[in-house]
This record gives sequence, structure tokens and C-alpha cells, in this order.
Amino acid sequence: MRFDFEQGPIRPPSESRSLLLRFTRNCPWNRCAFCPVYKGQAFSRRSLAEIKADIDTVRAIVDDVKALSWSMGEGGAVSEAVLQRILTDSTKSGTYRHVAVWLYHGDGTVFLQDANNPVLRTKDFVEALRYLKERVPGITRVTSYGRSATLARKSLEELREMREAGLDRVHIGLESGSDTVLKFMDKGATAAQHIEAGIKVKEAGMTLSEYVMPGLGGAQWSREHALETARVLEAIDPHFIRLRTLRVPPNTPLWEHLQSGAFQTLSDDDVVREIRLMIENLHSLHSTLTSDHMRNLLENLEGTFPHDKPKLLDIIDQYLALSDDDRILYRLGRYGGALRCVDDLPAYRPRLARARRELEQETGKPIDALIDELGGQYL
Repeated sequence: MRFDFEQGPIRPPSESRSLLLRFTRNCPWNRCAFCPVYKGQAFSRRSLAEIKADIDTVRAIVDDVKALSWSMGEGGAVSEAVLQRILTDSTKSGTYRHVAVWLYHGDGTVFLQDANNPVLRTKDFVEALRYLKERVPGITRVTSYGRSATLARKSLEELREMREAGLDRVHIGLESGSDTVLKFMDKGATAAQHIEAGIKVKEAGMTLSEYVMPGLGGAQWSREHALETARVLEAIDPHFIRLRTLRVPPNTPLWEHLQSGAFQTLSDDDVVREIRLMIENLHSLHSTLTSDHMRNLLENLEGTFPHDKPKLLDIIDQYLALSDDDRILYRLGRYGGALRCVDDLPAYRPRLARARRELEQETGKPIDALIDELGGQYL
């Protein structure tokens, strides 16, 4: 369900600018209580031969796309005409099209998929990274997810080897700095391990992004979640902090806890207050905070510490100062795809009020339930 208002700033998901590769299969820690993606799927390490074969496939596609460009008189450049020829060719595979889109954008970024590629033997991981850089031209950055428990076990020398081989950026799912929350969610890492891993990644010369999950402490541990997450972030001082607000999909362990009453989610307003408490307690870091996901209520909540901290608090206070009705309309418009920030609300208030009345009449559901359904589509 989305609202396609005449002047609405709806931004459909763009084609991926990163080349996606897999060094492992699925997630090596698939028991997390809120994660439906890898639930019940077995983890395994891909062999070095398999990884190299995939890289060779990418190189063959790159060469083929460039040859097509030359044949079309485009001089080897992946122009819009070349890309359209490929995207409209039903014989081309999804992989072929993805590589063509990557070449068209020209950013040269590569993202290693699945949750924990550093779990591979360091020797194999390093060789795969080097092979990737050798075989695929134009790579400017390689990024991978990594688990803190794994990265903390690696020596600083091993992490530096990975950096020298071409791993530029690591994304870690911190999610919470509270050991109570981490244990309840079966995250398989402690706050101390998160700190150790984050510091090591930075010392190895890699860019570090830490993902934080507002709402993960629920009603019971919200304050502890905010304060302990701030403490851990202060200790790490990552380059980026990325917000990913909790949504609980059905058929996950956390959903079962929700149904039994062992876990109670926060309202959207309380999640915003929790984020505010966390930001209030970030005093000495230099990280850039981003809110770059549709499940986040305030997409414009972004800035770099310490300079932008007052601005970030002002953005939150601007939302909390809205009337009860306006906060409902804002949430409706945000999850319906029409709004990005509170400043967008005045232009859409009449249409959102009308949409609210029509939805309530058509469905017979309370507005909060309808808004939860809208927010749930961004899992």
C-alpha cells in the first residue's frame, strides 16, 4: 500500500549500483529472534574454487558487454543504449543484467553478500579478494558484512591482510550495546566483543559501519538499550552509524515472544524518544549517523557528530512537538511512501486526512493497526 500523490516525492528502489558476490552461503548465525531472512537455512562456506568461478563469470560478462558496446559503435562504453539492449534481451540472465547495470553506473563498488564473509579462513578470503581485484576491472571499493564475534577472534594482522587484499569497508550488525538485549535476541556476541571487533576493524584501516536497531529492547529494556548502545558506540567511534528500526515479522522467535507477552514492542513515538536518548548520550564520537531506510520514521535524521548533534535533536523534537493527530498523519504518510520528513507534512495534510478517513471506512480497522501494516511492508 503506497500513496501516489500527484506531487509526492515517492522514490522507488533504484537498481543496485554495487556488484553483488557471495563468498559464503546464508548466515552463520540464523537464530536471531527478529530475523526472518535466513531462518532455518543451513550455513556453509563456499570453496575458493567456487568463488573464483563466480568471479571468472563476472569477468566474462564484462568482456561480452564491452564487445557489444564496440559492435554498437559505443567505443566500449556501457551507454544507456547498450544497457537497454541488454535489459530487453530475454536471453540474458539476471546475473548478466546485474553486471551490465553495475557497469552502466560506473561506481565500481562491490558488496559481498550474506552475513559473515570473514568467517572464511583468512588465507582463502585474502586470496579471493586479490583474485577479484585482479580479474574484474574498475573496482573502487569492496564491502562485506561481518559478525563481531568472528572479527574479534581475528588478529589485527589478519584484518590488515584483508584490507591490503582489497576489503575497504565492513558492516557490522551491532543492533544493541546491551548484553541483556543481545542475550535475549540470541545474537551470539557480547558488548565487549562488539567493541573489540569495531576497534580492530578501524585499526586495520577499514571503514566501519555499525547498524543500530531502535526498538530492539522493547518496552522492558528500552532505556538500557539506548544507554548501553550509546556507551558501545562511544567506545568504538565508527565511521558510520546506520539506523534500522525494529519490525517483527510473523513466524520468527521474536514474534512468538511477542504473542506470549515475553516481549512488548514500543510505539513509533517511543522509538523516536529512545533514539533521542541514545543521541543525547553520544558525547565524544565523530561518526556520521544515517537513517537511510524506509522502516525509519525520520529519514532526514542524518548528520556528523559532534557538530550536527543539536540539529539531530531538533529534528526529533520537531516530530515530538506535533499534535497527536499530526503524528498519526505523518506516520501514515511516511510508511505510505509520501513523506520523508516533518517539513513535508503541511503540503500533504489534507490528502493524508482524507486517506485516513477512507482507509478506516474501507477496512474497519483502527488507524494504528493500518499504520503498522504499512510499516511492516519494509521488512
